[in-house]
Amino acid sequence: MSTDRPWDDSVDIAPDPQLVAIAHACFDFARAGDTESLLAYVEQGVPPNLTDATGNTLLMLSSYHGHAETVSALVTLGADPNRTNDRGQSPLAGAILNGADDVVRVLLAAGADPDVGTPSARATAQRLERGDLLPRAD
Repeated sequence: MSTDRPWDDSVDIAPDPQLVAIAHACFDFARAGDTESLLAYVEQGVPPNLTDATGNTLLMLSSYHGHAETVSALVTLGADPNRTNDRGQSPLAGAILNGADDVVRVLLAAGADPDVGTPSARATAQRLERGDLLPRAD
């Protein structure tokens, strides 16, 4: 990164401040479970797999914070239930870690793989003695 520019050297111009504000608002909506507001933006073109600076997607944030309705809406609009953040954590592992059983069910129905990520959702469930949340490994 250049010292005279606060953004990545792969771009020639600074990001549009309005777009940055929209992205921050969407991350806040995902954390808060404000499904209606978040979907209004996604339906107008915000990518359902939008990531923050640490690789957390909208789905990761809504899963981690236990918002099953938001999670369901995001996967319906194309959010990837197996996309991990920069630390290798999956939305499913985050939901298990925080005891969001309803989110776990939504993610599994959407095709979330219990063995994706580090630690995987399966390892997280075993550590927390919540193996009942996941299908048996074959």
